[in-house]
Amino acid sequence: MTEQEMRKRLTQLKIEHRDLDAAIAALTLSGGPDQLQIARLKKRKLALRDQIALIEDYLTPDIIA
Repeated sequence: MTEQEMRKRLTQLKIEHRDLDAAIAALTLSGGPDQLQIARLKKRKLALRDQIALIEDYLTPDIIA
């Protein structure tokens, strides 16, 4: 995967993460009894956060001071 493809994937992941955050907030505010759905969304959001961190770490060069 090229750096450009990784940056594009990173942008997509961040958008999906933000969308999941909005969906979780909406479900929480609606007071719906579907706690299982909220838990699944939170789990997916955490997985996305891990993927985002992995790509950002790869794209950010290590600078030894």
